Amino acid sequence: LNERTRRQPHCLGYPVSIFFIVVNEFCERFSYYGMKAVLVLYFKYFIGWDNDLSTTIYHTFVALCYLTPILGAIIADSWLGKFKTIVYLSIVYTIGQVIMAISAIHDITDTNRDGTPDNMTFHTAMSMLGLILIALGTGGIKPCVAAFGGDQFEEHQEKQRSTFFSIFYLSINAGSLLSTLITPILRAQECGIYSKQSCFPLAFGVPAALMVVALIVFIAGHNMYIMESPKGNILLQVMKCIGFAIRNRFNHRSKQHPKREHWMDWAEEKYDKLLIAQVKMVLKVLFLYIPLPMFWALFDQQGSRWTLQATTMDGNFGAFIIQPDQMQIVNPILIVIMVPIMDSAVYPLIKKCGLNFTPLRRMTVGMLLASLAFVAAALLQIQIDRTVPNFPSSSQTQVKFLNLENTPVPVVVEGQEPFVVPGFNVSSHNGTSNSIKQFLKELLFYTDLISDVSFPRASFTIENEEGQTCHYILQLGFGSSYTVLIPNTFTFGESVTIQDINPNDIHMAWQVIQYFLMTCGEVVFSVTGLDFSYSQAPSNMKSVLQAGWLLTVAVGNIIVLIVAEAGSLPEQWAEYVLFACLLVAVSIIFAVMAYFYTYMDPAEIEAKFMELEPDDKKRKELEMMTKDNLAYVNNETSNNTDVKQTKI
Repeated sequence: LNERTRRQPHCLGYPVSIFFIVVNEFCERFSYYGMKAVLVLYFKYFIGWDNDLSTTIYHTFVALCYLTPILGAIIADSWLGKFKTIVYLSIVYTIGQVIMAISAIHDITDTNRDGTPDNMTFHTAMSMLGLILIALGTGGIKPCVAAFGGDQFEEHQEKQRSTFFSIFYLSINAGSLLSTLITPILRAQECGIYSKQSCFPLAFGVPAALMVVALIVFIAGHNMYIMESPKGNILLQVMKCIGFAIRNRFNHRSKQHPKREHWMDWAEEKYDKLLIAQVKMVLKVLFLYIPLPMFWALFDQQGSRWTLQATTMDGNFGAFIIQPDQMQIVNPILIVIMVPIMDSAVYPLIKKCGLNFTPLRRMTVGMLLASLAFVAAALLQIQIDRTVPNFPSSSQTQVKFLNLENTPVPVVVEGQEPFVVPGFNVSSHNGTSNSIKQFLKELLFYTDLISDVSFPRASFTIENEEGQTCHYILQLGFGSSYTVLIPNTFTFGESVTIQDINPNDIHMAWQVIQYFLMTCGEVVFSVTGLDFSYSQAPSNMKSVLQAGWLLTVAVGNIIVLIVAEAGSLPEQWAEYVLFACLLVAVSIIFAVMAYFYTYMDPAEIEAKFMELEPDDKKRKELEMMTKDNLAYVNNETSNNTDVKQTKI
């Protein structure tokens, strides 16, 4: 290892190998967030699922992405090593992205060339296979890449290592921001062999291409990497220690065995006291993690419910049009702005005011801010619902009657009161007055939407029996629906456009309020939570807490899919209020838990065991762990870096 370190090429004081790692991370994050940005709209508009099922599958995928990192860490530390784990799982990841792009090509099964796939089962199965492979890939490499980058530095390069992590997390947010901006634009294009549809293949294909680039770039630098051999996974060791303590306690549950101060003390027969003390510290922090999934249940709905909400809003900003799935870009932009403001202005100001704004109190405030974001989303949804017509349910039928004659026509429908459809004279109307709309008499107001969120203009080329053609352009509004009447004279000057459903008049800019509140909550919750967790855990078990933190994200997404599938709330705004109330209740529970929490100094606790342990070898190990832990705490305190991010 030392020889390889000396031979490792450097540039500007940094190992050249880290540039391959940073480029790899940028491309991989672009691939993941780009695919994820358009995923829920792919489910709704291509596969044809409703909002609830689209939300359920979306959050199932996200949950799987945050469960697999534990598997990836175990494989890397106990079997393959970080480099091989990243390469092998990146190949799986790339295959998954390519399969997703193929699944979105409607022409594959569109045998009658009408623009609609004839075998939707094929597309659904392909997309599910692709998502499973992507979840295995992105989750598996998640805990490996950053740690592998840290391995490239020598012990005396602490400053360079710190700068690397800042650049590393900056590349994550750069990839997220650019992909969230670009892939919705690609989706909004029209593409196809036989018929033009929303270009989901391109929106998924570009992320797939970036993942291929990420894999090639990472492999290209393999001769420059420092590759450490697998040394065993500390997570497995902790789990074995906990399992032995539980079994031993159960086997000695009779009253004849004296009680011990802590249930983990029942592991003393097999494990040394230092490991047991470290596990106790970890468990103390993990106990505080129990209420945290509720925050992520709200936070990750930015990519599902909030994106679907944006589809019912007006995205016309004058100079440009924002696609619904592009609104997610507000979060990374605000993150970059808010983190420095909070660290350099808000927190110091609170400290000067004499308020003891501890990390756990910050996290509580973050949870409350997230609940306020959903209250804002609920209020906005109420305004949107006032402009959206009532569509028929699965048990209802709609019929629209058009009377193009000059005289009224009586209509009798079984089970309905008789009514008269007024006569209509095309030449007497210009197509915009309310009198035109009166000739529409519906049992239930409903019509197919012509205006898709991707196409603000509709262009028609119409040909009559005599071969005459005319090109007709209709400017559509977001969410609007029109009926175009063409008289038999084929005179388009007399054509009439009837607006069945008004365009969305609630502007998408109103969503910025809820995004702002959610981002503020993320900054004070997630960034603070990671710092707190690391400062309260032994230096050799920070990976255990990382696994626990990612697990809370997975559980949060599972909560969303349960509510989406099992919930019977008729209105979307009511679901937003439900989530907000649940998070407020959880925040109160967390505040009580935080009140009784006693902050620890892991270095001090380990130092006590160093005094009690006579073995010189173990003494040296303790000294190293204590030194590393103190160095980490001092580094966090002194730097308080502005580049802390939460997109992991």
